Parts: sequence; C-alpha cells; structure tokens
Amino acid sequence: MRAVDLIRKQRDGIELNDEEIKFLVRGAAEESLPMEQLSAWLMAAWLRGLSHNELTSLTQAMRFSGEVFDTTTLGKLAVDKHSTGGVGDKTSFLVAPIAAAAGLAVPMISGRALGHTGGTLDKIESIPGYRTKLSLAEFRSILDRTGASIMGQTKNLAPADRVLYALRDRTATVESPDLICASIMSKKLAEGLHALVLDVKTGSGAFLQREQDALHLASLMVQTGEAAGTRTVALLTGMEQPLGRAAGNWIEVAEAIELLHGGRDPLTEDLRELSIALAGWMIYLGEEAASPDDGRRLAEELLDSGAAFHAFRAMVEAQGGDPGCIDHPSTFHKPGASRNFPATRSGIISEMDCAQVGWAVQRLGAGRERVGDAVDPHAGLLFHAKCGSTVEAGQAICTMFAASEDKFEEPERLLRTAIHIQDTGHKANPPVRRIITVENAAQFLKIQ
Repeated sequence: MRAVDLIRKQRDGIELNDEEIKFLVRGAAEESLPMEQLSAWLMAAWLRGLSHNELTSLTQAMRFSGEVFDTTTLGKLAVDKHSTGGVGDKTSFLVAPIAAAAGLAVPMISGRALGHTGGTLDKIESIPGYRTKLSLAEFRSILDRTGASIMGQTKNLAPADRVLYALRDRTATVESPDLICASIMSKKLAEGLHALVLDVKTGSGAFLQREQDALHLASLMVQTGEAAGTRTVALLTGMEQPLGRAAGNWIEVAEAIELLHGGRDPLTEDLRELSIALAGWMIYLGEEAASPDDGRRLAEELLDSGAAFHAFRAMVEAQGGDPGCIDHPSTFHKPGASRNFPATRSGIISEMDCAQVGWAVQRLGAGRERVGDAVDPHAGLLFHAKCGSTVEAGQAICTMFAASEDKFEEPERLLRTAIHIQDTGHKANPPVRRIITVENAAQFLKIQ
C-alpha cells in the first residue's frame, strides 16, 4: 500500500477498507509514515467525513495500536464514564465510587485541563500525594483492592491517537465529529470495558454548543461503542452554567466530598442529580440492576449511606493520597488570595456565558494555556448564586481564589461580560436533556 493512494481515495470520497485504515493507523503509531501524509489524510477525512465502516475500522485500529487493558481477570464487570468536558464538571469523583460500591470495576483513564474546561487529573492531583502515573499492573492492583481507579493515559495505551490528535491540533482538523469519536472511543475501549456511559455536553460551556451537533456526536459514539461489543449509552446534558457551586481544582474535589458525606445544597442539586443519573446507567449496564430506574435508586442509596464515600477514600489512599484531606476537606483549602465578585445591579441572574466563566477560572490559575503549564490547586470560583437566583446590587455572586491579588483583574472582566442580570426570570432546564441508546441513535445522525 502507498499512503498517497489512500489519501487520494479519501479525498475523492471512495471508502477505505479495514486493511487500508489499519495501514494508516499503524503508520501513525510507529511513526513510519511522514507527518505530512498523515496530515493530508486527516484533512481529507475532515472534509469528506467517514462512513460508518471507516469510523468503526479507525476506532478499532486505534484501540489496538498499543497496549489494551485486560479486565477479564478482575472478577467483576468493568464500566466507565466519559464526559466531553465542561466547567465545574466533577461527576467522576461521585460516579466512580458509587459504581465501585455497587460491585463494579471502574478503570477510569482521564485527561488534563486545556482551554476553558477543567481536567479530572488536575483536580484529583490537588489531593496531596495522589498518584495518577501508574503502570497497568498498579492500575489492576488498585482496582482489585478498591473497585475504582482514576489515572492518566499511559505512553503505550492507544499511541496512534496521541500522534493523530497532536496533528489535528496543528492542522485545523480537531472539529470533526468522526475524528473526535474515534479519538475518545479508541482510548475508552482500550480500557477493556464491558459498558460505557457518555456525558455529552451542550450549551455555552461545551465544546459543541449546538444541541444538534452534540446529539450527532453522541449518536456516533453510541453506535461505535456498540459495534465494538461494548454496551454504550449517552446522556445529553446541559452546560449553560457551571455544574455545582465550585469551578477549579481542589474546591471541586471538596464539593464532591461534601456530597459523598451526605451534604445537600440548592446550588449543588444539579451536580447530585446528574451524578446519580450517570451512576444509575453505569450500574444498569454493568448488570447490577434490572433497569436504569433500579440503577438510579441503588446509586442514590449508595451515595446517601456513605458507601460511596468509603469507596472514594479507599481509592485515594491506595493511590498515595492523604486521607486526612478526605476526612476534613475544609481544613485544606489555602489560596494565596480571595476576592468576592459582586452583582452589578439588582435582579435575577438570567444567563451565563459558561465558556467565559471557564476562561475566568483558567486565568485565576486553575487551568493551562499550553500542555505542560503548571496549575494552582487552590485557584477557582465558588458560586453563591447561579442562574435563577435573585441578587441585590453589591451582593457576592461568587468568590474568586488565586495565588495573589494581581490575578483578579482579568477574571473580573470576564465575569462581568459572562453573567447577565435581568428583571425577568430564568427558565431552568433539567440536567439531562436526552438519552441516546443503540435503539434510537440513528435518528439523531445527520445525513452525510
């Protein structure tokens, strides 16, 4: 085979077969094909789109381009959750221990913050001592002992994706639903999952802000997972404002711990509701409940009883984290500086540009502009009012945390443009908008 011939076929809209896709993926993983040829093929795929067969072949080839985690010896079914990213999204710290407490294995391989969205690894690494760089042998040992583990991607897990993603970032081919699907699903399927629950965000704080785009991607991922033999469901969820009260690193972990301890706050009910919904589907697909509703009831019971808290604490301790922070989270938050952000007028918070809020969190020091930048574990925002809240002029909408006072000017400017206060009310949407399964996925796919 010659790469140039395959580029030409893709460019001209002629479907590539399984062996041709494998050839390209192998060339990426082994770096045996020139980067300019891989870039040209990515652009052709971006422009033409991939057929269902091509997408299935690409995902599977990327999945098996390196190490694959074998979960068959764990003695329990392996189930995971993946979110497409948002602001204040800390559901992993709730759903992983809930599912583990239900008797499932949760091998969760997560990523870091980039752009306006937060990263699960940056958040959980704010726990002193917590290790996210594990060998697959250590990963297995922790899953055996605690039922859940949250770690970073290993060098040899889906290596083709690492090469192709870096090229997509440099060649303006990131925003392809087919390539996004193959990237996400190849890494998740390499975990050896029995089932996968996807949290696909839509709204101002999501990468895919239009609902029809998010539905299309969710449907692609459901069909791709099912074609690979992994039971897959997607929940389309809103990201018009931060999830819960906190957006940052440690303060998000602390908020999750508060819920694991049984705490309730009106501003965290969206986080609690979404986490229970996601965990309920994980429990159902993992065959620990007879229906999604039964899974939801069990998830809520495990959260309220403290069983999920004990599973989370065991995971943190097994990965070297300080359990004292989990037992007494309020004593650990030590930002260098804090400042309240006040309401500019009286009225009702009608909407937020959630992406702008995310950029404010990033500028406070909780995120990064480039891969490799350090993050501040204590930076972020803690909200005292959200959409639908009535506020008085001068009342604190949120508190900003940063390393020093000079970090506040730009986040304040971003928040002033992001948060809108009006005289009229706010229409609240439920956290979960739609549920996409293999039975209904096809109806949400755009005609290519």
